[in-house]
Amino acid sequence: MLHALELTDASGRPTDLGRRIAPLPVGAREARALLEGAAMLGDARAAAEVVAAISDDHRDADADLGRMLRELRDGRGPGAARWRRETTRLARIAASDAAPRGSDSGLSAPGGSDSGLSAPGAVVALARPDWIARRTGPHDRTYLLASGTRAALPAGSALSASEWLAVWEVQRAEGRAAEGTGAVIRTAAALAEEDALAIGAGLTSDERAARIEGGRVRVRRTRRLGAILLAETPVAATPEDVGPAFAAHVRERGLDALAWRPEALALRARLALVHREIGRPWPEVDDASLLARIDDWLGPDLSRLRADVSLHGIDVEAALRRLLPWPEAARLDELVPERLAVPSGSRVRIDYAGDVDARPVVAVKLQEVFGLAQTPSLVDGRVPVLFHLLSPARRPLAVTDDLASFWNGPYQQVRREMRGRYPRHPWPEDPWTAPATAKTNRAAGR
Repeated sequence: MLHALELTDASGRPTDLGRRIAPLPVGAREARALLEGAAMLGDARAAAEVVAAISDDHRDADADLGRMLRELRDGRGPGAARWRRETTRLARIAASDAAPRGSDSGLSAPGGSDSGLSAPGAVVALARPDWIARRTGPHDRTYLLASGTRAALPAGSALSASEWLAVWEVQRAEGRAAEGTGAVIRTAAALAEEDALAIGAGLTSDERAARIEGGRVRVRRTRRLGAILLAETPVAATPEDVGPAFAAHVRERGLDALAWRPEALALRARLALVHREIGRPWPEVDDASLLARIDDWLGPDLSRLRADVSLHGIDVEAALRRLLPWPEAARLDELVPERLAVPSGSRVRIDYAGDVDARPVVAVKLQEVFGLAQTPSLVDGRVPVLFHLLSPARRPLAVTDDLASFWNGPYQQVRREMRGRYPRHPWPEDPWTAPATAKTNRAAGR
């Protein structure tokens, strides 16, 4: 808050204004508004009137600080005498300030044809620059504050004719009073646009925002006062815009925006298994982790894209390999091989796909693993392979991660059911000594 009020610098040390305000018997926001407002208006008492009003419990039913000040000056309403005494005290403090800010403030007296009406708003804005607010639509009573909060004026408030407000007090509320914003403005003053821009200059930012629209990179230059959009202009995309735009597109749409070919899905599943069993330094590859590290693994490919090309041309498998830890990566194929050698001589693809707790699966014809007693395990023996033993028509006959128990028990039932259905294939009574094969009986005898 102190930095936003220009009372401390970027390193946290007091500025000249901060040193002048520090000893004053006034709160930091109010003191800044008092001294800066007096210098800007050239009238210590005018600034003191506003600060005295917002510092006490004075309220206006329509949230209109300007009207409240007029009533206090006329002596109407409770607390008018107290307000006058406080105004005199504050005006004396402002007048005694030994080093009034001059032209170095960058501020001048409130401008515009309604300068008199804008003066209270300028003083309030000096106290709360983060609550400078702009109307969200021509006929709305809803305002967007520079802080990003939305709040509504009370219904019928004369302030709703003002595009810009300086807001001092906001109260949580529900229902029609809040216009769906969840908050109602309780004290505010009209503010001229030029005063809003001058006082809120420290909150302004200029940015280039690149997005993917219609499959192309579109860039807009935006100028904002905090969260308030001041201007937006389309500009030509540059090569520097492309990578961030596509990265933002993937974060917004999710990883499905990429073309996940089978090789990429398999590598991701293998990495997920190794991380699950070993942990670091093997990377997490769930959606949230990959999106959080998108610049690390996908960034180089995104930066090479042209503004008019598709994400589907990216080799996602190669991109994922950028996450492999070194030198541990040299053991990837040892820990989670792509294929498993079986007794028939075939090398069968291992399916790692599935949910986070899925087991690696080898789907292979039953005859190709005759004699295999010890179920192979992956990740240094931590994870046994789950065998899907298939018929000659590649339909599942059994699922097991204990081949020895299968040969000694359920195999005989499978043999009785299958030998008549597939007579051309071997169904030996003793699977321990039968040669493993992928061939039919006739082909094996040649």
